[in-house]
Amino acid sequence: MADTGLNAIAEYVTALSSLGIRLGSFVFLRWVNNTLCAGRPQMSDMLIRSVADTWPSLYVPSFIYNFTHTSPYEIVADELDIVAREAPVVEDDGDLDLGEDEYAVRVDENTELDVEETIVLEEKDSRPLRTLLTGLPSPTSLLLSALTFAINLALAAMVADLVYRGKFFHQAHDLSMARTGYVSDSSAKILVREPDAKEYPLFISYRYADPPYVNVAPGGMPHDSAWRSGGSIAWLDNSTDYTGTFTLNRLTSDTRFQWVVSNNHTGYFTTAPRPGHTSERAGTVGTFTFLHTSCLKNNFPYNPFAHTLSNSGLKHLANALQDIKAQFMLFLGDFIYIDVPRRHGSTAEDYRREYRQLYASPDWPAASKELPWIHTYDDHEVANDWSGNTTGIFAAANDPYEHYHISVNPPAARVGETYFSFTQGPATFFMLDTRRYRSPNDDTNGTDPITGDPTKTMLGHQQLADLLDWLKRPEAPGVRWKILVSSVPFTKNWWFGAQDTWRGYLGERQIILEAMWDVGLKGGVGVIVLSGDRHEFAATAFPPPPDGKEEIIGLGPIGIGANPLNPLLAPASAGLRTRRKRWPLSATVHEFSASPLSMFYLPIRTYAESSTSEDYLSDVCIKYIPDGNSKFGAVSIGSPKTSDQSILHYRLFVDGVEAWSYTVTTPPDVGGGGRAKDAIWG
Repeated sequence: MADTGLNAIAEYVTALSSLGIRLGSFVFLRWVNNTLCAGRPQMSDMLIRSVADTWPSLYVPSFIYNFTHTSPYEIVADELDIVAREAPVVEDDGDLDLGEDEYAVRVDENTELDVEETIVLEEKDSRPLRTLLTGLPSPTSLLLSALTFAINLALAAMVADLVYRGKFFHQAHDLSMARTGYVSDSSAKILVREPDAKEYPLFISYRYADPPYVNVAPGGMPHDSAWRSGGSIAWLDNSTDYTGTFTLNRLTSDTRFQWVVSNNHTGYFTTAPRPGHTSERAGTVGTFTFLHTSCLKNNFPYNPFAHTLSNSGLKHLANALQDIKAQFMLFLGDFIYIDVPRRHGSTAEDYRREYRQLYASPDWPAASKELPWIHTYDDHEVANDWSGNTTGIFAAANDPYEHYHISVNPPAARVGETYFSFTQGPATFFMLDTRRYRSPNDDTNGTDPITGDPTKTMLGHQQLADLLDWLKRPEAPGVRWKILVSSVPFTKNWWFGAQDTWRGYLGERQIILEAMWDVGLKGGVGVIVLSGDRHEFAATAFPPPPDGKEEIIGLGPIGIGANPLNPLLAPASAGLRTRRKRWPLSATVHEFSASPLSMFYLPIRTYAESSTSEDYLSDVCIKYIPDGNSKFGAVSIGSPKTSDQSILHYRLFVDGVEAWSYTVTTPPDVGGGGRAKDAIWG
């Protein structure tokens, strides 16, 4: 009985620990290590230890005990035969030998009973499904037992592999690379990393890379495709993690160039069209196209047979680039995940290692050889939901961001700051820094419930002022779009992790929205918002309120009976002149939020419209596509010569395949105010 009870306990422990390994490893490798544990080191460590340590330490001994104490046979029949017979005569000085297979019981002096037991055994079924699904050993099959045991050990090993292989075996200290950063209509920035001193000094050369007679008048001279020197870098050291920057100047707009660095790296780029113009190149005539996305993690979804630095999202992007002629990639943050699946440290070297591992991916060259990348950052370049400004670990986190990304980014909107602004072709861009200047995240929506004024800020006073100035700024002829770039979603429709997005800063968001609607009220220029972060896609429209807004335009005469000295007797608006501003529906702002390029997507739906008014919905869902481990958007702008409006065409790619598209036009550039403009908008 004791052995039977112990066997039952061991079987229960084996099945339970097997379930823990299998369910825990699947959820960890697919979702939980990212969704719940990022930025929560204690929870992450607990999951890692449970799947790779605690559950296996219970499973292995209990499995072995079950395997060695489980009989391969089961009793199918058990018969007892009892025979009464005359007792033999036994002499006083002798003993009676009853034999080995019989058990005799003396009833009296003349009778005894012989008891014979017959047991029929049958080999147990191998129970393949039970063995493979529960992790319990098979009663009769050594192969099945070994297989289910190996499955659980392999799952535990996969968790450990994802967490530790890159850290210990692929630190990429010897990474040698070069890539194209920001490219204007007349210049280009090239980032280079070279730790091998034998390669110094580094030289860069560049040349015209289009066919020699492109855009050449009949009888004209072909373009000069000879190599030209672009400068040199004498020395690199650990202060910049062996990175440096080349700048190529005096380039021709809307022209393809090739560059080569002396450490055997090369790439291509096409200079931007002049401000206010679109491309005149074959295949892209009349258009201006760029890409955007965010969130990048190597070896995700996890593949135990892939290189630990492989990146399926970069593969999808590289394949799509064969058909998309893009000027550049706008990458909107979470280029690294320092805290996923586990933070291995918080020094500058720990952060540098994460950047090196992305650039050391075998899939990086194909996704960047002909595509310039420009960057902003988000929380996981520092820590999950970072709102600590420049305190604590920020300096260590900012070190590689400055060397690998800021150094080849567009010019800062204000010298010394980390938000950027530039104009290319038919669009002008403002790239926000949503981390460095924000108020701490809390449980409020950032709005005073009485006045509606902001109670906290995401941008800080100076960045907000510069953004509003950019929105108010008149643009050069032909610049038809203002594109606001935010690392976190502008919409409030995402309820999961909402306080880290603009949903937690609605007061400041309203100020920006009204300024964007003002752009539409003037007409001729449209406004869109590009964002990432959510690991899902959503297109959202922000229509202006139908009743507009009452605004103060000055002081008026104080009439008879007014008593401005006694606020109890005078109305709140006494002495003020107001008017109602009405924005046209054509001033509607659109947001396209696309991510991740290579990461998990949430197993639950987290985006939904919500409103406190029956008459007005501020955030209107146009399209919501949550599934897909790889998503990026392609924005193409065209300005037909025969049209008064510019057309913006958006295409979404999911796992490398175009999944959805949408078209927006600029507000009409005509006189009139308010909703009168809507009659000709479309």
